[in-house]
Amino acid sequence: MNDESKPDKNARDLTIREAQETVDQWIKTIGVRYFDEMTNLAQLVEEVGEVARILSRTCGEQSYKSGQTPGDLADELADVMFVTICLANQSGIDLTAALDANLEKKTQRDKDRHRNNSKLRDS
Repeated sequence: MNDESKPDKNARDLTIREAQETVDQWIKTIGVRYFDEMTNLAQLVEEVGEVARILSRTCGEQSYKSGQTPGDLADELADVMFVTICLANQSGIDLTAALDANLEKKTQRDKDRHRNNSKLRDS
């Protein structure tokens, strides 16, 4: 387990709903207003690209160029979450309810699929 995956002893537990409220308050007090949805979509793609860059160089076969720094995976994943929450907030989506519904859908659809996938079994 690397340092980025260890729980922070000083971090507080934050529900998804609380995160949505916190981001909304941040936008209203510091961010002035939400970017429009297309701008946020572009931001989301950019942030996901930064996650991909880090993972392709730390877990994949890519290497860093001379002088490049690895980047902070935890920070980039938090950026992805932030922009996702912004899109949900401005679209009126309760991410807690959406995630619950999505997990139920996946459970029903995939209850045997992955267990029966020979590619996922240990050799």
